[in-house]
This record gives sequence, structure tokens and C-alpha cells, in this order.
Amino acid sequence: MEVEKPDTPRRELSTQEASQISGLSLNHLAYLLRQGKLEGRRFGQRMWMIYADSLERYLATPHKSGPKGPRKEGPSKDSDVMLSKKADQNGSNESV
Repeated sequence: MEVEKPDTPRRELSTQEASQISGLSLNHLAYLLRQGKLEGRRFGQRMWMIYADSLERYLATPHKSGPKGPRKEGPSKDSDVMLSKKADQNGSNESV
């Protein structure tokens, strides 16, 4: 697949500019660039320039929203207490 080079250079945005325009975090923008969902150029290990037309295209497409509500926590304290009671019961049965 050949990519045609445009006659005029593509407008570039820093990740900070793209973040302000889009409302996406810097980390998420870098993730999208690494995944190939956004187009841009990389300088060194950390610096990215995002093509403005790529960002506009990405923002124009619908995306799933993230999870709603608070995150689920790990096991509750009550379940920890119940597990320790079971362990105590099993340990006392073995000594009889």
C-alpha cells in the first residue's frame, strides 16, 4: 500500500497542544500513537508530534466510553474475617 505525499506539509501539534484540544491525557495520546490509532512523528524516546488531521479524524469517530461509577475494590474486610475464621476452624479440627 503506497501512501501519497501531500504537496503541503501536514500541520503538527505537540502532545500538550493535542491534549488541550482533545481533552485526552498525554499518556493516552502516547498510547494511541503507539497503537497506530493516531499518526505522528517521534523524536527521541519521549517527544511526539501529532498530525492535526489525524487527531481531527480520531475525534470525529465514535468511541466507547470508559467504565461508569467507582472502581470495584478487592475483597472486603468481612470476607477476610470469614477466611481467617475458616482457617481457625480447620486448624482446631486437626488437633482433636
